[in-house]
Amino acid sequence: MEQESLESTSGGRTESVNSMISDSDALVADVSSFVNVELDDEENNNNGIHAHDHYAPAITQALFQNDEEDEDGSSESDEDDDSGTDNFNSDKSGTKLQRRERHAGETSSLPGTFQTSHLLFYERFKAYQDYMLGDCKPSEVKAFISDYLEKVVEPCDWLAVWSTDVFDVLVEVCDLDLKDLKACVKTVLPLQCDTRGCDLTEEAMNSVLEANQHKVSLQELQVVYDESGEVDQTALALEHLSFFFNHIWRQWDEEDEDDDFDYFVRCVEPRLRLYYDILEDRVPTGLVAEYQSLLEKCSQCFQLFSALRSGLSTDSDSELDNVSMVEGLKLYDQLERFKRKLHIIENPLLRYVLGYKGNARQQCVQSRGLRTTGVKVVHVVTSSCSTIQLQSLLNTRLLPLCSNGETEIQFHREPVSAVDSCHQGDVVLVLPGIYSVNSTIFIPDSITVEGFGFPDDVVIEKKNKGDSFVESTGADVKLSNIKFIQHDAIEGILCIRQGTLNMENCVLQCETTGVIVRTSACLNMNMCDLYGSKGAGVEIYPGSVCSLISNGIHHCKDGVLIKDFADELDVLPSITMENNVIHNNEGYGVIVVKPNTGQQEKVPVDGSEEQPAKDSTGGAAEDEELGGDSVPVSVATTSSSSSMSPTSSSAAAESKSTENNNNSGSSTEGDVASGRKWQISRQLSRNKETCSRAVQDLTDHEIFISVQGNQFKRNGMGDFGTFYY
Repeated sequence: MEQESLESTSGGRTESVNSMISDSDALVADVSSFVNVELDDEENNNNGIHAHDHYAPAITQALFQNDEEDEDGSSESDEDDDSGTDNFNSDKSGTKLQRRERHAGETSSLPGTFQTSHLLFYERFKAYQDYMLGDCKPSEVKAFISDYLEKVVEPCDWLAVWSTDVFDVLVEVCDLDLKDLKACVKTVLPLQCDTRGCDLTEEAMNSVLEANQHKVSLQELQVVYDESGEVDQTALALEHLSFFFNHIWRQWDEEDEDDDFDYFVRCVEPRLRLYYDILEDRVPTGLVAEYQSLLEKCSQCFQLFSALRSGLSTDSDSELDNVSMVEGLKLYDQLERFKRKLHIIENPLLRYVLGYKGNARQQCVQSRGLRTTGVKVVHVVTSSCSTIQLQSLLNTRLLPLCSNGETEIQFHREPVSAVDSCHQGDVVLVLPGIYSVNSTIFIPDSITVEGFGFPDDVVIEKKNKGDSFVESTGADVKLSNIKFIQHDAIEGILCIRQGTLNMENCVLQCETTGVIVRTSACLNMNMCDLYGSKGAGVEIYPGSVCSLISNGIHHCKDGVLIKDFADELDVLPSITMENNVIHNNEGYGVIVVKPNTGQQEKVPVDGSEEQPAKDSTGGAAEDEELGGDSVPVSVATTSSSSSMSPTSSSAAAESKSTENNNNSGSSTEGDVASGRKWQISRQLSRNKETCSRAVQDLTDHEIFISVQGNQFKRNGMGDFGTFYY
């Protein structure tokens, strides 16, 4: 019994020990499992560090990805929708793009497609710069695009709408031919199509496809909307491809003789910026029309030149080939002129400093002349007035103006209707108040527009978009005692197209550009205050006459911009500047734009540090590749003391400035009055050297009739500058 008891006790202990061992094994297993779970959780928590490695095969298929990761390894999901271009994330499911909305009343048997045409500037910019084109040369563009499409476009088995001018039909993509930027497709049965002016059967559709070897251009395909998100990147890629060839690429880009440059910097970026500037109404309509006309002419000229060139024989000396050679050279010269004009418009800096002459030829509002009855009218503008104001108006202005019996008085609630009712010799009196206008004020006749009070009390404000605020074409127009506030006007707060405008004691609060004096126009601006222009405060064109006396011009991009690029048909502008205070402008106090004749005088170097010039959008043009212009441009500047009052050419010449030598890589410390010169864009030809150009004082320019008593203070890039192009 005792032995049995011991055995049972021993057996119990053995079972207990075995149980403990078993429990220990289970505990070890649980601990091991717990450790594995913890390690897995930790690995999941550190997913930001290794996510790129885990999803590398998938990310290579994504159109956009953020290659920059935080130093602490944490992953931050990009919550900005970015129109479907956000970072790849395996946890996200479903499309990030919108379905294209059909217009009201539009019916279609076809399925919906992706809405990808509303991408922002920076989205397209990032796509072309980082993923599609990179730093390719013009001759490499199509190869780079093919490589890009190979990475992001689904190779097969996705639906698309094939859109042409005649029909839209649903097709299935079976394969890609990226070398030719085409897709192999087949129709989806039963046939689904929309036609325009024709009937399309299944047999006819198959015949069309067979004639094209079942290949269609990728630019003609619109991806069918899919909520899964699997074809988002394909839809975006085709949008970028189509936009590029419709709005960026030019037929002649690939044949540029100077192929050794960054195609994105020279061509893509400036054209993309111009597209969005036009889209957002930041370019005058006249310039847009001129640009479109130049594009069409350049395209036609290139096609004629290409056809003529392809017909020439390399080993033939026939008279016909010689004649064709001469014609080809003429077409080539014409093509280069068109391309140069396009470059000027596409480059924001050159578009700003050179402008264009298209608007000068625009049809202006016709002058009404004198009334047949000979009666003159005084137009009083007011929404309401007190008896004291009316009595004062009557005594001080109306009675003197209506001294003869042939003068009438008319009342208006706003200034546009008053000016529109004017004939030659009429007077518009604007009583104190804030008047908001929604259209351009055209002044085609010789009239007087006068504020009855101080300028800050008589305010005319334009809020909506348009080419300009006030346009004057009258032979002798007078403006006085009015404050103009500009919002969103494209071409200027005040544009004198022809005739003479006399402006006195006015305030011009600009938001975009300032006063523009066109060719053959005359401006007499006295005791006015102009500020806030994102362009020049006053732009003076060749052949104009401008007198600026006792004005304040400040806090603009440039103070006065003088366009002295007269050709054989133009005459030089004539400018008088006396007792003006030009200060706190971002660029220059006064800048003169001149053609590069190659005859500028060289001056010894004594200058200061080089600085990057700024383009018309306010950004620095530090890469010396401002839109890749073929036009060599450089700027020479001079700095003066805070006040400069030259009384004659000889007096001003005593403070003659100097400029840096263009071939020297650095500059040395010099006098305060020494000049600064830098190259702000490179000459895109095989000879990239440009000679130094001398900086002359204002009175050394023959365009200035009188320059005296002016003060220049705190202008960011210098008081005087010369821009050579």
